[in-house]
Amino acid sequence: MQSLNLSPLKKLEIILEGVHKDFATDLLDRAGLKGYTIVGNLSGKGSHGMYEGHVMFNEDDALIMIIAAVGEELVAPILEGFTPFFERHTGVVFVSDIQVSRLVKFKS
Repeated sequence: MQSLNLSPLKKLEIILEGVHKDFATDLLDRAGLKGYTIVGNLSGKGSHGMYEGHVMFNEDDALIMIIAAVGEELVAPILEGFTPFFERHTGVVFVSDIQVSRLVKFKS
């Protein structure tokens, strides 16, 4: 049995208010990402206490997380693009090392 070939990338987990989704996805698109995953209606606890996700009438009010796998060379430019945004808005970016199969799905 053959095993999957794994390649190193960085995982970005970007948490922000849904109303800012277009800003974030536009920044990622302009950086050249081939794709990302958006998870809506996040709940959790942070520095401002508990946050309950809700989608009843307005998804823009709920927190979202955008997950992307990127080459290390894209991390600094993407973070630079988010720096002025996070100086004015709530949210956070997590960066971690990952291994992915099917590298062609993430890099040209």
